[in-house]
Amino acid sequence: MNPIYFSDQPAEDLHSLLSRLSFSQLFILVDSNTQIHCLPIIEKVLPDTASFFVVQPGENNKTIATCMEIWAAMTGAALDRKALVLNLGGGVLGDMGGFCASIYKRGIRFINIPTTLLSQVDASVGGKLGVDFEGLKNHLGVFNEPETVLISQIFLSTLPKNELRSGFAEIIKHGLIQDKGYFESLNFKNWEDSDWKELIRHSIAIKTEVVTSDPKEAGLRKILNFGHTIGHAFETFYLNGEKHLLHGEAIAAGMICEAWLSQEKLGLSGEELAEIEAVFFSIYGKIKIEESEIESLLDLCLQDKKNEGNSLLFSLLKEIGDCQYNIPITRQEIREAILYYQSR
Repeated sequence: MNPIYFSDQPAEDLHSLLSRLSFSQLFILVDSNTQIHCLPIIEKVLPDTASFFVVQPGENNKTIATCMEIWAAMTGAALDRKALVLNLGGGVLGDMGGFCASIYKRGIRFINIPTTLLSQVDASVGGKLGVDFEGLKNHLGVFNEPETVLISQIFLSTLPKNELRSGFAEIIKHGLIQDKGYFESLNFKNWEDSDWKELIRHSIAIKTEVVTSDPKEAGLRKILNFGHTIGHAFETFYLNGEKHLLHGEAIAAGMICEAWLSQEKLGLSGEELAEIEAVFFSIYGKIKIEESEIESLLDLCLQDKKNEGNSLLFSLLKEIGDCQYNIPITRQEIREAILYYQSR
């Protein structure tokens, strides 16, 4: 993996980074939020010759149609194969911008400056890039590492509370799957007062260790998907409706469902299941799932990329801090997990 830099002075450190990289042109991708709130933090060090392109924010714009607009802008800017792309934004923009850079002229280099808590603790590590397709999350994509990632907690001050809370779900997940002490150290009651700088470093260390041992998700890396099979189904199904969920909000619900499956399949204790439930319900509340929606949610789970043939393979907890992968789960068991969540 390429280096990750932690920065208290993102403009100055970006200037130093760009001075060490040889590139013919700089293409900067932002969304309409980061253009207003984040670009001013670094723009003083950007070269006058840089090209900019602005996309609309949000998961519903993470599509091939948006990629086509980005590729058209890259072509219009006459980027050659020695050009460099700078993605300034959250996970949606980083995934999509990295994907576009990886495809353009068979691949040009890119750097990421993640601006949300979620993208800093999750998307910043591992080289997963891609877009949604026909309603399926991250259905098209590649593995490709950025030249580097520049992380600064300074950007977190630009976030609304719900975006910060969304990122916190992935921090909780890191403790659940790999580090019980980390989970127990988190401040669930007053989570907004957390030491984000320290938590970002710790979560990145956990994810880096997992990804380094399994870069292409052949085995251990699958534990990072705890809560995500059912959680992605929630996120996708409610994406364009009144019950629209941010990624972390959907994954929090998914982790409750999959913690119940963990008890059923791996013997997760009732005490730990209750503890996990209490944490997520207290911070994220509860999604109201209608009986009529369950079949569609199950259909979406069947499209999960970790599935093999007709087997639905989950990553589940044996106990807090110990996650197992490739656990076969039936459609009926997923239904029961969602009904369990619904009944709480």
